[in-house]
Amino acid sequence: MSNNILKGKKGIIFGALDENSIAWKTAVKAHEEGAEFVLTNAPVALRMGAINKLAEQCNAEVIPADATSIEDLTNLFEKSMEILGGKLDFVLHSIGMSPNVRKGKEYGDLNYDWFLKTLDISGISFHKVLQTAEKTDAMNEWGSILALSYIAAQRTFPDYSDMAQAKAVLESIARSYGYRFAKLKNVRVNTISQSPTMTTAGSGVSGFDVFFDYAHKMSPLGNASSEDCANYILMMFSDYTRMVTMQNLMHDGGFSNSGITEDMVAELSK
Repeated sequence: MSNNILKGKKGIIFGALDENSIAWKTAVKAHEEGAEFVLTNAPVALRMGAINKLAEQCNAEVIPADATSIEDLTNLFEKSMEILGGKLDFVLHSIGMSPNVRKGKEYGDLNYDWFLKTLDISGISFHKVLQTAEKTDAMNEWGSILALSYIAAQRTFPDYSDMAQAKAVLESIARSYGYRFAKLKNVRVNTISQSPTMTTAGSGVSGFDVFFDYAHKMSPLGNASSEDCANYILMMFSDYTRMVTMQNLMHDGGFSNSGITEDMVAELSK
């Protein structure tokens, strides 16, 4: 049921690939809550997904943009303001990719050119988005900019590899640019650290099914679903969270604060 908590708000949503993605579910729910927005993804990702179907469902336009390209991002922000008829109230950065993970490179045998690409796509691109938003003067006062993160920025998980470093960079950027944007325009910048989620990107990590089950047993509320994450994102876009900034917000069913759970004890006692 819609409460129109985003009525009149305008934004950009990065990273909707298919119906399993958090960005896709966020777009659907944001549309239901009265928001208008532009959808964007890298040209290669647009060819892989079905974003035009989502655009039709949400009455949104699609602008291809490589989030590592300042030229593409400048075009994206400027055209989005033209299409939406004004400045933006929210931006979702839902972007992450590691060539080392995709190609099965061991952490002790990383391809460093690929490592730099991981950092650029999955971490530094957030700074590029924020900087471009500032330079194009695209954000309204009290706007909200979010990126999706993961607890591997703080803890070590096998097979997550160099993505862990990228997420650490992402969260650091949110703090540093969060301070800057707050002082400039009262714009808030945060990251959401989501449970392991059955998305196309998440399920591509080796051993994901086992870890998904482990995290579920270690979380008193269970793993947070992509739908619940989309709802949390909408709250962070809304006026109900105007004083929240520079935070890494854990959305993980309690996983991050659990030492051991009864479900895990039962599993290990078998």
